Amino acid sequence: MLVLVRHGRTEWNREGRLVGRSDVELDDLGRDQARRCGARLGVVRELRTSPLRRARETASLLGTGRATVVDDAFVELDYGDAEGRRLDEVDVPFWAMVRDDPETRWPDGESLADVQRRVARACEALFALDGEGARAEAGDVVVVSHVSPIKAAVAWALGAEATLALRLQLDNGSLTTIAWRRGGPVLLAYNVVPEPR
Repeated sequence: MLVLVRHGRTEWNREGRLVGRSDVELDDLGRDQARRCGARLGVVRELRTSPLRRARETASLLGTGRATVVDDAFVELDYGDAEGRRLDEVDVPFWAMVRDDPETRWPDGESLADVQRRVARACEALFALDGEGARAEAGDVVVVSHVSPIKAAVAWALGAEATLALRLQLDNGSLTTIAWRRGGPVLLAYNVVPEPR
């Protein structure tokens, strides 16, 4: 199976800011969230992570004992000129454009469709061979990533358009699971947030 872990909370997440490619670190709650996600994992065959610090830090706190492979396909959407802005500072008509057309790019950044294409290629590769990668019986592929790529992986599994991302809530420190059944991807769990012990 493929288990997608959204990184733990950062200060920018707490403040409601667009956190794309800025290399911010986890806050204390985010570190706790990462540890809680690690406690919920099964057998991990392979551990991958976005290159960004918050994802790499989350991966290290999962406690899998596996070496981490950096996978650029799972880096966060590039918000371009809007990077760091609070969500309520983004122009409402621009959100409408993004909702209506997934090819709409953030100025000097990416579009939802750009993220969808790169994540779809990565998911197809992870599920390409029976008995290997995310289709192996002996353990899971765990990928630590961000809100946009994880939503894109869900859209890929469901055969949905990239705009599905705007209709989904995905919390920090959550787990999403995709399996392979009867010749195709199946979403088994979405936005599972482990409770504190």
